[in-house]
Order: sequence, then structure tokens, then C-alpha cells
Amino acid sequence: MRREMKMEGSTELKVIKAKAVSATPENFKAFGQVTSPSPDGTLFSSDDAQLSLHAGIPRFYIMELKGRSLNFSTITHHANVTQCLGSIGGHTWYIGVARPSIVEGNEPGIDKAEDSQTHLEMKIVSPTHELDVPYSHGKNIIQSKIGHYYVPPAPEVVHVFRVEGPQFVKLNVGTWHAGPLFTDPSMNFYNLELSDTNEVDHTTHNFRTSNGVRFVIED
Repeated sequence: MRREMKMEGSTELKVIKAKAVSATPENFKAFGQVTSPSPDGTLFSSDDAQLSLHAGIPRFYIMELKGRSLNFSTITHHANVTQCLGSIGGHTWYIGVARPSIVEGNEPGIDKAEDSQTHLEMKIVSPTHELDVPYSHGKNIIQSKIGHYYVPPAPEVVHVFRVEGPQFVKLNVGTWHAGPLFTDPSMNFYNLELSDTNEVDHTTHNFRTSNGVRFVIED
């Protein structure tokens, strides 16, 4: 990703120009899944979206979005649910993502002033099991409004994907995401999450205020 300096108001802000790549099952697997059409009668397999909807009432709905141009300065994760997003009509859209960074073991005694070079044990939730992997970016551990602890994503770990045609993405539990974003004035998306995800499971990191950067997507 290329970076350039730009003055916005009285604050010096870094603009990160992020090149979008087409999402595939292989390059998106750290963040979730990319699912494409399969013939009628195909049996369920690991290629299908592996969902985690047990924490509440599933909600499947059509989400209308307007004015979501190709730039962002905030990124969000959901700690209790996978999320599926797809464009109705197969139109091209974009999403910025970073892999989950929920802290393994959410005990209140965790030191919030961990050194930024210390390797913290993070929890990544996969369809079948949990993996503990080193995750060293970020300067501190933060407790979310809903109680879990996480390390904020650094700008360097954000990837931008282009989603094209009749396919959708499933975001793993905890995957940071910014989008859907698109160039049309408005677009409709089907969205599978929980009935109260937006009210009780919506943790956001602000790159502008915390890191002094914003992202602009280049195609």
C-alpha cells in the first residue's frame, strides 16, 4: 500500500492508498470465506459458509446502502457471530479487512499497557476450532463496550478486496471489516448476522483519531 501526506483542516493526516485485489477462497481465508454458486443438489461441504449463529436469533435481510464511496477511516468487528454479505445482482463491491484480534482469555487482570513488541496470544475462531497465534501489532489491549478484550488493528495489517459477480463473503467471528463500499450511488446487499448484532456486538476502531490515517481504495 502506498502512503502520502495530506493536510485535512489543521491536522496532518496520512492517506493510505490501498490496492484492491479480487477476493478468492485462497487469499481471503485468514478473514473468512468466499462462496460461489454450486449446482443444485450439491451436498454440504467445507466449501459452503461455515456459520456461527448460536449466540442469538439469526437475522437474514436485505440491506440498502447509499453513498459508500471507496474510502474509510473506521473498521468494525463482531465478537459473537459470523457475518455473510453479498451484492444483490452480482455488482462489484469492496471491503477492507484485518484478521481477528480478540485476546485469548478475557480476564480483568490483563495488563492494558503491554509493550507493542510483545507477542500476545490472540484467538482466531475458525469453522471447527480455535487457533492461538502470535499477534504483535498494536500498543495496548482494550476492553470493548460488550466486555471482551482486543488489540486494535494497525494500519499495516489491513487488506482490501474486490468482490465480483455471483459470490458472497463470510466474515469469521472477530474479523475487522470496513464496507461494503462501492462506486454506484446505492446498492442492496443480503446480510446474515444476528437480530441484535448492530445493537450489542459492534466494536469499532477509528484509524483517523487513533492512528492519524485514512484509507483510499485504488482499483
